[in-house]
Amino acid sequence: MGDVLAQIKREQENIIGADRELYQHGITSSVEGVETDINASKTDEQLADVHGKMKVIEARLNALTHTPSVTLARHALPDAEASLPSTLGYELLARRPDLQEAHWYIEASMSEVDAARAAFYPDINLMAFLQQDALHLSDLFRSSAQQMGVTAGLTLPIFDSGRLNANLDIAQAQNNLSVANYNKAVVDAVNQVARTASEVDTLTAKNQHQQQIEKDAARVVALAQARFSAGIIAGSRVSEAKIPALKERIAGLMLKGQYVDATLQLTSALGGGYHHG
Repeated sequence: MGDVLAQIKREQENIIGADRELYQHGITSSVEGVETDINASKTDEQLADVHGKMKVIEARLNALTHTPSVTLARHALPDAEASLPSTLGYELLARRPDLQEAHWYIEASMSEVDAARAAFYPDINLMAFLQQDALHLSDLFRSSAQQMGVTAGLTLPIFDSGRLNANLDIAQAQNNLSVANYNKAVVDAVNQVARTASEVDTLTAKNQHQQQIEKDAARVVALAQARFSAGIIAGSRVSEAKIPALKERIAGLMLKGQYVDATLQLTSALGGGYHHG
């Protein structure tokens, strides 16, 4: 954008120079060039703003990369694609780290449910009780905890006055909460994809319209250049035709930037790229 603003500044200076020459020859009044002077000053402000933002970005990159100096290189922005893919598969969401995390929580909570349910059928080696005269319920559970991994010798459920049921209820409640959180995360992700995809689609159309506007503005400049070459108009009139075209170029760059931002947001919402090939 800075390059385009610099071009606008040059064309404004051409107009200012022509106006001053006409004023010196008594052809025009000094008032006629005031508007051009004001516009040139505004362009200077815009240039300073762009350069200032570039310096801020470079300073942040210096801090992030721990390098003494980082200079941003100029690159052309990509053109907007004709349209989004006809299909964005639901399976693309599986790449999102937040959904993967929620899925893992469900698996973990389901394991806890299985563990709580397995406690109804403790893994006990009956041979361990051969030396005991009397058994109590607490002995069974204590022995089960001490004999983890020993071949099962008891396959009948044992009930501990609701303690196991309570543990199972807690595990199931945690599992239900994990499932609810996961489902909400999936719905939110789908909504986010829908919003960002709609924005990408809208900006694609805007970029296409802007391209046509820029082509029309370029034809106006070409016509002015042809009239100047034929000696019909002064060179300052060519500059006057170029400035609106350059401003449309800036508008196009801003739309391209918005399009790039939207595609990045869509990529993030999908957990990765969505382009074919």
